[in-house]
Amino acid sequence: MNILRWTLMTALTLAAGCRHAESTQAIAAVTPFDLTRYLGVWHEAARMPNSFERGMNHVTARYFLAPDGTLHVENRGSRDGKERLACGVIRQLRSNAGELEVSFFRPFYGKYRIVALEKDYSTALVVSATKDYAWILVRAPQNADRAIARYLPLLKQWGFDVAKLEFPLCPPQVR
Repeated sequence: MNILRWTLMTALTLAAGCRHAESTQAIAAVTPFDLTRYLGVWHEAARMPNSFERGMNHVTARYFLAPDGTLHVENRGSRDGKERLACGVIRQLRSNAGELEVSFFRPFYGKYRIVALEKDYSTALVVSATKDYAWILVRAPQNADRAIARYLPLLKQWGFDVAKLEFPLCPPQVR
């Protein structure tokens, strides 16, 4: 029941897009973007608070291609010592650009963009259509502080309320 509730909350929140928040439309997605290099496991180093991840720690997103060629994501994390899982389907909106949309509860999709990405695909900064949502992602958890130090100034520059950021891996030493 908890997995279903988390999946439903994720889908509804992303689909609604919290339209009262300021738009991120002026923040361009990265190009060129190689979707196959983006596949694999990402760890959340930092995130804007959201209802579907409230109290979650050690959150990961695993992007993978299913045998039928569709792109999927498995979001995992722990809350109160219990693992949570939400599975979604992803579509790339523009080839060669980090513009994606995800559905955890079809037919509703939420758009998001990779707006900063290291050349080696080790660290990424992801935002939704509004400034309510942002994630700093790393391939290796030990790189969290470095990623936060690099991308926090960008979030500030773009008008995100960085004082609200949560750090599910560990408290950062750089803020």
